[in-house]
Amino acid sequence: MIQPSLIVAPSMLAADFSRAGEEVSTIASSGADWVHLDVMDGAFVPNISFGPKFIADLRVHSNRPFDAHLMIDQPERYIAEFAKAGCDYITVHSEASLHLHRTLALIADNGAKAGLSLIPSAPVSSLIEVLDMVDLVLVMSVNPGFGGQSLIASTLRKIEELAALRQLHGHRYVISVDGGVNLNTVAEVAGRGADVVVCGSAFFNAPDRQQFVRDMHRMAGR
Repeated sequence: MIQPSLIVAPSMLAADFSRAGEEVSTIASSGADWVHLDVMDGAFVPNISFGPKFIADLRVHSNRPFDAHLMIDQPERYIAEFAKAGCDYITVHSEASLHLHRTLALIADNGAKAGLSLIPSAPVSSLIEVLDMVDLVLVMSVNPGFGGQSLIASTLRKIEELAALRQLHGHRYVISVDGGVNLNTVAEVAGRGADVVVCGSAFFNAPDRQQFVRDMHRMAGR
């Protein structure tokens, strides 16, 4: 089922890291719902961001769910550390983990909710065998690695495919979309069936973050 109210998840990748504690606090005060954390290793994607300690340090500044997106090779090596740091959701890429069933089970065993991400070139069919194990599917609507990119329109059909599969098989996952989601694109993203929208620069560069969140809900119609 589609979430009755759209979940807005600002990405800390676009925040001012010199004021990270203050920045993560504004996510809650703005009325946004989740804190999205893009973890990049410079290998799986061409950028480096932050690790478990940064997340653990942020945790004391927010009571919002922490949604960690691990864009790293062999993420199973670090699942326990990210769970211990306070991540509520831990999302991995199927291309980055050879034994994907084991990795997803490891996330659950460490007390977090398991997520899987689709890069723009990956079909929904690549996840079919493990959709019953996940709590979240993240549709990348840009190529991962950098913020501030424009949404790739052809990726949006995956939202509809995932929503149809969820209804057909009774899966429990929420559908999240990351990349180029802003006030100009959120209506179509939500209309296709997204439950969660990740927004980086659109949120942190907004002159009024509270108004931005209100406008995102208004444009999405929920």
